[in-house]
Amino acid sequence: MTSFAPDSIVLNRKLPLWYQVSQSLRASILGRSPRDPLRLPTEEQLAGHYGVSVLTMRQALKELEDEGLITRHRRRGTFIEPDARRGAPVRLLGSVDAIVAQQSGMKAELLGHGTVPVPPEVAEYFPESVEVGTYHRLRSDETTGEPTNHARNYVRPELAARIDVDDLVRWPMTKVLRDVVGMDISRITDTVEARLADPETARLLEVPLLSPILHYTGVTYDTAGRVLDVAVIHYRGDRFSFTVTLDAT
Repeated sequence: MTSFAPDSIVLNRKLPLWYQVSQSLRASILGRSPRDPLRLPTEEQLAGHYGVSVLTMRQALKELEDEGLITRHRRRGTFIEPDARRGAPVRLLGSVDAIVAQQSGMKAELLGHGTVPVPPEVAEYFPESVEVGTYHRLRSDETTGEPTNHARNYVRPELAARIDVDDLVRWPMTKVLRDVVGMDISRITDTVEARLADPETARLLEVPLLSPILHYTGVTYDTAGRVLDVAVIHYRGDRFSFTVTLDAT
């Protein structure tokens, strides 16, 4: 039986290896094509793929098993759960792959894109730009079709010219910028706050007007400290929670 082939990553030695591996594998699983096989390679093969010990790999797989994304059967192997829920809480520990995993695995509909004057709410991030590329997407649960969040991305105009909108239907912006456009991402700052649904958000997410939502702002920087992308995402408050774990090392 052919095994599912996960993406490769460069590990950051300042973060727990099991965590980085679990988040990378999670993003690969949630971003897979329906035609991809459900069986994962063996623990030994996955450990070799990521360059970690079998013990580290085992800990990463347990994280995904606890989340319900995979099932492990003695002698048969490890398999992706095709109907696993995509709205589970995500633990953010500072890796880019954690952000990719957070944003992956949902059906995405492109509501609009183009070039616009820099909106006042993101002007501080693009002080030298007159215009930015903008992309508006609605994400839904693949199983139920229920809308879960809608996102607006504001991207430097020279990068927007290199983005294929078809890629944004399949992958998160972070992955497109890093793996398709080829940008070196150094860090992403996340801000999450509680808000009340405005008319547009209530309509898109199919929730009552003024009901609680999670308002997320993610700012992506390159190694020169330039802002590449500002993501503004509204999540349904009844479907998502965020837990941030700080590494003391």
